[in-house]
Amino acid sequence: MYSFDIKNKNHGKLKMLSVLGLLLLAQCREKPQDQAQTKVANESNTVVLTDAQLKNAALETVRLTEKNIATVLKLNGKIDVPPQNLISVSVPLGGFLKSTRLLPGMYVRKGETIAVMEDPQYITLQQDYLQAKSKYHFALLDYQRQKALNQSQASSDKVMQAAQAEANNQQIMMNALAQQLRLININPERLNAGTITKSIPVYSSINGFVSKVNVNIGKYVNPSDVLFELINPNNLRLNLKVYENDIDKLQIGQKLTAYTNAEPDKKYQGEIILISRDISSDGISEVHCHFETADKNLLPGMYMNAEIATKISFANAVPEESIVNFEGKDYVFVQTGKLSYKMLPVTVGAKEKGFVQVVNDTDFAGKHIVSKNAYTLLMKLKNTEDEE
Repeated sequence: MYSFDIKNKNHGKLKMLSVLGLLLLAQCREKPQDQAQTKVANESNTVVLTDAQLKNAALETVRLTEKNIATVLKLNGKIDVPPQNLISVSVPLGGFLKSTRLLPGMYVRKGETIAVMEDPQYITLQQDYLQAKSKYHFALLDYQRQKALNQSQASSDKVMQAAQAEANNQQIMMNALAQQLRLININPERLNAGTITKSIPVYSSINGFVSKVNVNIGKYVNPSDVLFELINPNNLRLNLKVYENDIDKLQIGQKLTAYTNAEPDKKYQGEIILISRDISSDGISEVHCHFETADKNLLPGMYMNAEIATKISFANAVPEESIVNFEGKDYVFVQTGKLSYKMLPVTVGAKEKGFVQVVNDTDFAGKHIVSKNAYTLLMKLKNTEDEE
């Protein structure tokens, strides 16, 4: 009986040892699987393709390339008119406004009559001119007669010189009055006793639009009063505000694209023609720009935005198609093996002509970056994660 108990105890120990051995073997077999799962979790930003998937994806890779990338400087300002294109119409001698048809916004042509003025002084001026012309003609005849008598010793030099002085004085008077007549648009060469008029025309000196009408019919205007303001739209300028630390990025001749807040999709092309070197107390200077083509929709005082490209020499860049955006962040895929690609974060800079600057370029030195169909890899990566 005693020997039977010993035998049973030895058999139980052997059975326990067998169970422990099986447990240890199972743990040993499970370890590689756990490590593999950990590796997949740590490399969730890596895509591994099959040969068939790689062929269908049609991926292409590039390395960082040095490109001349332009940064865009965004400015704002408003449209103004150079002094030679903003015309204030006045009458040098004043007078009463007899008639006009002008209204703000109307188009006028150069040489067109835009108003008619009346005043008694116009009549007096024409009278004075004709009288001065007559006196000059008489004085000139007297001088010629005295000159002939002096040559025959029938008249003294003093008498001849007095006649010459009188002729000169009358000529001066006549010419001065003729210039005054031209100021009020009366041609003195066509003026005679039968063409004296009480009215004078006011002509437009430019092709353009009426900006302001400051008078009404019957109103008396002084020589210093402005009747109308006319604008030549063919030379409108965009006056931009720029901070002093950005002035050195600009130069005359640089191209720009401008647009209004009301129509941001409608672009106007222009170039810088003048950069002011006068800095205000706010640290702001002015940049004057010229539009390449005139547009009647652009008016003085209108606010506009502008984008000006400034050059950066030899920035490391990749094609724009290389950049993928996921959850508000930018990434690129880098080839890590024949069939494997890893998604890495990238900091992008300026864009130009299909290329984008890579700011953290040292992270991608010598690496092959996917340049075509990068979004195919992103979709493959995220679909794989969803399946897991």
